[in-house]
Amino acid sequence: MGDQSSEQAERPSAPPEAPATPTYAPVERTSLISLWQDTRYRHLRRRAVIAVAAGVVFGVLFGSWRLGLTAAILACVADAVYRARTVSTIPAWRRASAAERQTEAQLKKLERNGYKTLHARAIPGSEAQIDHLVVGPTGVYAVDSEKWDKRLPVRVQSHRKLFHGPFNQKPRLDEARWEAAQASDLISKALGREITVVPSLAIYGPPIPWRILNIREVDVFSGGLVRKWITKRERSLTTSEIDAIYRAAERVLPARYPE
Repeated sequence: MGDQSSEQAERPSAPPEAPATPTYAPVERTSLISLWQDTRYRHLRRRAVIAVAAGVVFGVLFGSWRLGLTAAILACVADAVYRARTVSTIPAWRRASAAERQTEAQLKKLERNGYKTLHARAIPGSEAQIDHLVVGPTGVYAVDSEKWDKRLPVRVQSHRKLFHGPFNQKPRLDEARWEAAQASDLISKALGREITVVPSLAIYGPPIPWRILNIREVDVFSGGLVRKWITKRERSLTTSEIDAIYRAAERVLPARYPE
């Protein structure tokens, strides 16, 4: 549900007479004060404050303006790197849960290892959504992020039933398995070969009394183990295969919140 804007322009049926002198729309001048107050540049204001503080502290402590300037530059670089690694690519008003943001932050760190991720992808013809579809050297994964009440314990029964307190989570497991199966079918048809998408449930909040457990064909684990769950598997895809699967998934699984 991206921003929608419309512009209407009336075109005359015949060219108008040329004006005697050209006219121009007034241009609003931008001042440094207006830029500083613009909420879109809040992160730049914070970065400037951090840089100035670092520069003053180091400059005074070591009595050198050069060291102060170096510290200010390094502070800017550090803040830029931190923001690039932690700021979500999904706008705040579109995010379904804090759990999704936490998982996304972890998956972002996998990019340098050849993994690619699609966030909030819809299953065509349904209201279902895959929170995160990951394609990388070790395979293809559908990760659903869940934020559960930490006051209620999580337990499993006979490796077939998952409970959060008194609540049976079978519907949630079935949904995760169905979403991954749909993604697998759609991507396989697009590429003309079998692609397996591994379903999972990443849980945040209550402690999980196991590391990784397969329940009703869905891997269930604590949200903090997302990266390890993905990277500890055996490598099975080449770079070209990863690119092909990612492009196919991008086509067949539309964004839940299109631009």
